[in-house]
Amino acid sequence: MLVLFETPAGFALFKVLDEGKLSKVEDLWKEFSSTDSARKVVKLKAFSKFENTSEALSAATLLIDSKPSKGLRKFLKAHCDGETLGVADSKLGNAIKEKLQIDCVHNNAVMELMRGLRSQLTELISGLASQDLAPMSLGLSHSLSRYKLKFSPDKVDTMIVQAIGLLDDLDKELNTYAMRVREWYGWHFPELAKIVQDNILYAKAVKLMGDRTNAAKLDFSEILPEEVEAELKEAAMISMGTEISDLDLENIKDLCSQVLSFSEYRAQLYDYLKSRMNTIAPNLTALVGELVGARLIAHGGSLLNLAKQPGSTVQILGAEKALFRALKTKHATPKYGLIYHASLIGQAAPKHKGKISRSLAAKTALAIRYDALADSQDNTMGLENRLKVTLLIIIFGCCSLSSLITIMCNFLSSKHA
Repeated sequence: MLVLFETPAGFALFKVLDEGKLSKVEDLWKEFSSTDSARKVVKLKAFSKFENTSEALSAATLLIDSKPSKGLRKFLKAHCDGETLGVADSKLGNAIKEKLQIDCVHNNAVMELMRGLRSQLTELISGLASQDLAPMSLGLSHSLSRYKLKFSPDKVDTMIVQAIGLLDDLDKELNTYAMRVREWYGWHFPELAKIVQDNILYAKAVKLMGDRTNAAKLDFSEILPEEVEAELKEAAMISMGTEISDLDLENIKDLCSQVLSFSEYRAQLYDYLKSRMNTIAPNLTALVGELVGARLIAHGGSLLNLAKQPGSTVQILGAEKALFRALKTKHATPKYGLIYHASLIGQAAPKHKGKISRSLAAKTALAIRYDALADSQDNTMGLENRLKVTLLIIIFGCCSLSSLITIMCNFLSSKHA
């Protein structure tokens, strides 16, 4: 029997000298307690050295996927004729058996033998010192990590996670800056805060107007509706605000410019996030929207991690603190987490939000798995499930049998079309 052992320097084949010792798995470690006793159990038959780091990286990446490299296949063909081969990975053994017709073994005895070989590796392979093996292992691990990061299928999720995180940060900063503009300019024109409710329109009006005495001769038609403009001009004439200097107004206008700049960048970022979500998770986006879908992916870590979660977890994702607090105090557990902000739950009546969130979470879990694992990139499944949940909302809010029949007829006709 031969044993295949992978090292950062190359592939090693060991010949098992006494196969009878493999029957006592629990005592096998004692045979590798010293170098002399280990040499009585195994002997190096052949060693295939990697020519360079690229070859080592290529072989290691294939081994991760349980596939033998071209060099390994040649090596095994040359030295394993008529022998049984012990391997550490059962899937790799199946691949070797299928391609090379070499019988492979993977059991507890082989795994214990691998541990023993690892402990005495530098003594069993001549010319391979421990001081040489450590740098090889470190270099190969760094190269393998870079390769996995570069070619990871999940790396696109990082863009969504970062984008939604930045979007939330921008919302907080934008709100803080807009409130500061209102508070600062409110000393000069306090009535404007009630006239113009929108923060962006408020910043545009302040930047254009400056001193409130300029309001009468300015045209706000590009910013404000006609009735709001008239109310603003009337309030500016009788305002109770204090006078401020030109230097103060310049600083307030600069702050307004920052608010408007943040607002424009936020709109660009939202368009980017929307396009990425429609590309990466179209069905999830169709069900819960871009923002809720992106927050679910960010909370789960990646789309693939999120696909591993059941519908019950998706339903309360984001409400972990409330869940554990409810379990600890033996109170009612939360009905929803991040999914509460989906538009479908907002359309449901308050008494039916829990039922709708449960149904929507189940459909969302299916949509996430479809986006993460299926080859298709359309949003047909998400749209169909959204239609079903919408129908469920209508049914819960339906009062008469005739209305219910009408809804069902419309649904069936639209599906047939």
